[in-house]
Formats: sequence, C-alpha cells, structure tokens
Amino acid sequence: MADPYAALRIPDFRFFVANSFLITATLLMQEVILGYELYKLTHEPLALGLVGLAEAIPFISISLFGGHLADKRNKRRILQQSLLVIMLGSVILYLVFQPSVVGQMSQTAQLGIIYGVLMLIGAAKGFYSPASSSLKPFLVPRELYPNSSTWSSSFWQAGAIIGPGIAGFLYNWLGLDHTLIVIIALFVVCFILLSMIKSKPVPTPADGAAVSLWESLREGFDFVFKTKIVFYSISLDLAAVLFGGVVAILPVFAEDILKVGAEGLGFLRAAPSVGAVLTMIVMTRFPPINNAWRNMLLAVLGFGISTLIFAWSTNFYLSLLMLALTGAFDSVSVIIRQTILQIFPPDHLRGRVAAVNGIFVSSSNEIGAFESGLLASAVGAVPSVVLGGCLTLVVVTYVYLRSKELLTVRL
Repeated sequence: MADPYAALRIPDFRFFVANSFLITATLLMQEVILGYELYKLTHEPLALGLVGLAEAIPFISISLFGGHLADKRNKRRILQQSLLVIMLGSVILYLVFQPSVVGQMSQTAQLGIIYGVLMLIGAAKGFYSPASSSLKPFLVPRELYPNSSTWSSSFWQAGAIIGPGIAGFLYNWLGLDHTLIVIIALFVVCFILLSMIKSKPVPTPADGAAVSLWESLREGFDFVFKTKIVFYSISLDLAAVLFGGVVAILPVFAEDILKVGAEGLGFLRAAPSVGAVLTMIVMTRFPPINNAWRNMLLAVLGFGISTLIFAWSTNFYLSLLMLALTGAFDSVSVIIRQTILQIFPPDHLRGRVAAVNGIFVSSSNEIGAFESGLLASAVGAVPSVVLGGCLTLVVVTYVYLRSKELLTVRL
C-alpha cells in the first residue's frame, strides 16, 4: 500500500503546507472579524458583498501578470514580498480601528479606508496565489502529486477551520484591535516559514525561445482552453463557488435568521472546512482520482443540493451539517482539480495556468461574495442562496452533457 504520508516526509513541502495552513487561518480570521464589524457598522448585506468585490478587482487585474512573473522569477521571493504587502494592510486596519482615530473620521471615510486596504490585499494575492500554486509541483516528485494535493488541500482546509473558528472567540475576548495584533504576529511567522523553503530553479521553455509579455499571457489561456479536462474542471469549480457560495452573507444568517451572534458565526464559517478536513483524512488513503471525472461531477452535484437545504434551514445544527457537507463535497472536487493542474501543465507554464485558474476560481470567491451580497440586499438572503444552488445544479448538468468522454480519463 502506498505511504499516505509520503509528501509530508519532504522538509520543503512540510514548510510549504505549514505556511499554507497558517496564512489561510490568519487571512480568514481577518475576513471574519472585518465582515462582522462591517455588518455592525452598516447593517447592510451589500457591504459584505463589497468586501469580495474590493479584493476581486485588483486580483483579476494583476493575477495574469503575477503568473507571468511566477514563471520567470524566484517564486519564494515573490511569496515573501506579497506577504509583506498583506502585513502592511493589516497594520493599516489596526490603526484605522484605534478609538482615537475612529472618533476623528466619518463612517464613510472609515469604510473607504477599509475597502482600500482590501484592494491592496487583493493585489498582493494576485502575485501570491500563482506563485504559491506553481511552486508546489517543484517540492515533490511527480509520482507524489496526488498525495501532495490531498495534504496541501487538507492543511488549507484545516486553516479554514481554525481561522474562522477562533476569530469570533478572539473578537469577544480581545476586541477588534487586539485581534488584529495577533493577526500581524501570525503573518510574521508565515514569513519565517517561507524563508525556510529552499529556492527552486526557474524553468525555461523547451524551445528556449523568448516571448513577449502578451504572448506569454496568451500561452496560459490557450493551454487552459485547449485542454478540455483542465477547462471543464475549472468551470465546475467556478460555478459552485460563484453561484453556490454562501460564506459572504453568513453574518446575515447568524444575526437575523439563526440568531447565534459572533460565536455562532465562527462555527458556521468553520463548518464547511470541518467537513472538508474529515473527508480529506479519508482521501489520504482512498484518493478520488480513480473515476476522477465521475467523482468531480457527483461532488459538485452534492454541493448544490446541500446549499439548497442550508438555504431553507432555520435550525442551527441542520445549517451546520449542510455547510459541513458543502465542504466535504467541495474537498473532493478541489483535490481532483489540483491533481489535474499538477499533472497536465508543462513546468514553464505552471504560473500562468495557475493564474488563469485563480482568475476563474479563486477570484470567484470574491465575485461570488459580491453576487451573494447584492442578491441578498435585493431579494433577501434565503432567496439568493436558493437561486445560487439551483444555478449550480444547472451548470453541473450542462457540463456532464458536454464532457461525457472525460468519464474514461484516468489520472
């Protein structure tokens, strides 16, 4: 039987996933407390949606260039420099929420600075995300790609549990400004972990030919759109996250529908990741890459159904269970997609393919947050989530009809 811990036995990969866990937890801690504070300030779901839009616009604008740089420059250095910019944003947020500062500015000015900082963080992620995704395949041998995908996803999801889970408690115990101090300190630890990863060589194209920036960016798009399994796997995740995501408006469910407050919000926010990690523990021994495309379609279908049940639930525990199931189904599709993205792209294109994936999937978290906030503001939280779940089911049915030949693909 294959060693389920094989990838974790490689020191550079251990540092990589430890950083992935910690930076995910820290960013989500910051996201949860900011979302709750914004809802307290405005009592407007659209304010929560604008959080996603503020990050998505610079991310989408910069990500392709970030992927180009990730293919041409030292990936570890890009990660460190991007992290320093994210840390700067957290420092600005800490200063903005100081009582002496709050009393001297209008709410409009305060909101403007908060959204401006979120745009700065989104820009930094535009460089960080493709560099991180394209570095991972260089840390382990090719035969360990499925194993490393499972572990990296597991550590990411563990961070997505711990961050939101403790954010509400820290907010209650320490207050907003002291929680931000903890967040800044954790970013420093992330920087140290990145520094412990050995620098990897920058790959060059097989033909050695130099290309212009625009040709370089087009290469990434061309590869994604011409490689059917890559294109459809990205499309499925895009649909699930864009239409079926409810994370951005969870403060509305916590405050107005389930009435569980900040601590309940922490549990709701962590529930999808609890389901994901439990599923990924099983998948370290039973990876979903046999019959991969069938499993991907079923996972997205299950995600949409769980989202619909969550929308109609008025019971806190049923809502937690449905959110946990969305995380469980999502974890299956994530591992399959990450394995596809490690196996198919050539080394010299990994950064640009990761950037295209980031634009269509990672940024859809933020665009989906805006869509959720906008719809919730217009028609109410429950109808907006019902509509999103239904659209997810429509998309997975369409992709199934268009991609039946992929059912025979073996990773």
